Amino acid sequence: MVASRILSDKGAEVFTVRPDDDLVTAARLLTEKRVGAAVVVDKAGAPVGVFSERDLARIVAEAGSDGLARKVSEAMSSDLVTAAPGASIDQLMGLMTHRRVRHIIVMEDGDMVGLVSIGDVVKRKIAEAEAEADSLKAYIEGA
Repeated sequence: MVASRILSDKGAEVFTVRPDDDLVTAARLLTEKRVGAAVVVDKAGAPVGVFSERDLARIVAEAGSDGLARKVSEAMSSDLVTAAPGASIDQLMGLMTHRRVRHIIVMEDGDMVGLVSIGDVVKRKIAEAEAEADSLKAYIEGA
């Protein structure tokens, strides 16, 4: 399975925030949409960062509730981790492990086409393992 298939199964909608949004606004979006991260986009809609629950927790730990008045640009991860739509589950897992991230922006021809989370990848990896186990079981039983 590849990133584009994951996006077609789960939907390619990406929730976004702006760098100048305050953290309360960004936290509300994550809560309302029930997601762990939002892509931070510039005025042209190009990704410039990712704002996650981890980023929010870090700011609150550092500054307490006063940190919630800060801007997304002060809390986001700006080192973008991206993959092509054809990236395999193993490639996505490798990127997430190596770069220590939980979300990868899927880009095609310079445009953002989706966001894949570690949960998306793990869910598909488990499904692949279960399908392989079922195939082996059917083979053994049929032999």
